[in-house]
Amino acid sequence: MNVSEAQLYYFSPTHTSKRVGEAVAAGLQAARLVENDLTHTPADDAILPSSSVAVVAVPVYRGSVAPLALERLQGLHGDGTPVVLLAVYGNRDYEHALDDLDRFMTERGFVTVAAGTFVGEHSYSTPQTPVAAGRPDVADLQLARRFGEKVRDKLGGYEPGRFVRLEVAGLPRPELSWLDKLRFVWYGLGLKVSKKPMPVAPVTDPGQCNGCGVCAIVCPTGAIAAGNELHTDASRCIRCCACVKSCRRTARSFDTPFAKILTACCARPKQPHVLL
Repeated sequence: MNVSEAQLYYFSPTHTSKRVGEAVAAGLQAARLVENDLTHTPADDAILPSSSVAVVAVPVYRGSVAPLALERLQGLHGDGTPVVLLAVYGNRDYEHALDDLDRFMTERGFVTVAAGTFVGEHSYSTPQTPVAAGRPDVADLQLARRFGEKVRDKLGGYEPGRFVRLEVAGLPRPELSWLDKLRFVWYGLGLKVSKKPMPVAPVTDPGQCNGCGVCAIVCPTGAIAAGNELHTDASRCIRCCACVKSCRRTARSFDTPFAKILTACCARPKQPHVLL
């Protein structure tokens, strides 16, 4: 099969999944590449033919695929269409996210032919509590592009509609040291025992906010209304922290105690893993 058309789908509030997906899609060297940004709008209802290849890149939140990403993929279906699955996590663990994404896409008529897990800067990462800051970096993106090239070569050995499904369980899971695991559990238990209220959404410093509206533009759920940037609707917020990272005046913040333990326990950079 020659890759004549590639359809890239990504949900990417802070642009990490987008960058990984674009690098993999570039490696496919398809005659036609269509990007579908699901961050603010759902995918069009469509059935992709088996002569196309889909690339789906999503962030991992708390070990699961961001629920809104799956919601925005609901209208997309395949017809024995090959798909490359990409899970981007914040240097802790992707847990069952890739399995869930594989099952979701399989139920919609796609055949998983390749999969990868990549590291992106954690949503909670700040200059004071960095977690995978700057990821994906140049090396990550180079690997992602080479992965796309290998997927292209693999697809060349198949006829459309005759793809063999890959078992994504073959990808290695990232690991914490026993000490870091114990520290993580101990810290979590301490927070539970203390009954300290947890923040549920970013807050805005009225002394720093100039009402530019960028936070309202980047929010994927409409939790921030233009003209009312000092308020965040916690019932809509998914804590992606796109508003925090995009604020040039550092007027918005999400002061979660989990950022500190993530910085302490997930300091060692984890590496991407791919499966063909």
